[in-house]
Amino acid sequence: MFDRLDMFQMASGLARHAAARQAVVARNIANADTPGYRAQDIADFRTTWRQPDMQDRGGPSNLNARDLHARGLRLVPIDAGGAADPNGNSVNLETEMLRGIEAQRAHSRALRIYGSALGILRTSLGR
Repeated sequence: MFDRLDMFQMASGLARHAAARQAVVARNIANADTPGYRAQDIADFRTTWRQPDMQDRGGPSNLNARDLHARGLRLVPIDAGGAADPNGNSVNLETEMLRGIEAQRAHSRALRIYGSALGILRTSLGR
């Protein structure tokens, strides 16, 4: 029932996006000394949420949570760019720490949105 409400879908997608981004940041930090490793990132949530194939189906409101999970919101790592060291590694630890903080804030935001939507739903039901 709740998986069809837009607010819950968006909060779930935002949390999934933040988790995927945190995993990419952790992999980048783990490979900070690996020669030739290129830093990766996940496209921002707005880009992954509004993809052309989602618009073809009428936008996010016509997708259920199972569709979003199966599609994974296209959370495919992309090259983060940046200058490479002489050994070809492009990981900058300061940048990765900032990305990690951004991912943590996005996850917290998703939980707050989910909690607020749940509170509104409970209020509307009179509980």
